[in-house]
Amino acid sequence: MSEPASLPPRQLLHLVFGGELSSLDEINFKNLKDLDIVGIYPNFSEAKKAWAAKAQATVDNAQTRYFIVHLHRLLDPDATT
Repeated sequence: MSEPASLPPRQLLHLVFGGELSSLDEINFKNLKDLDIVGIYPNFSEAKKAWAAKAQATVDNAQTRYFIVHLHRLLDPDATT
């Protein structure tokens, strides 16, 4: 009798994106066509690494911001994680 296969870790998808804001007072991008879609990551830890790298690379432009979106919360709003 074989042992049951272990389940792969649950994906908690996160999107990292950013761009130049029109002002520092609100989150309103200067040009939506210029948004930088960095990628989709399987967990918050990987997304945070990508976010930090992009944030550091654009540190000289105060109006450029990067964000992490918890896609898994949008896809399954009733989940507890």
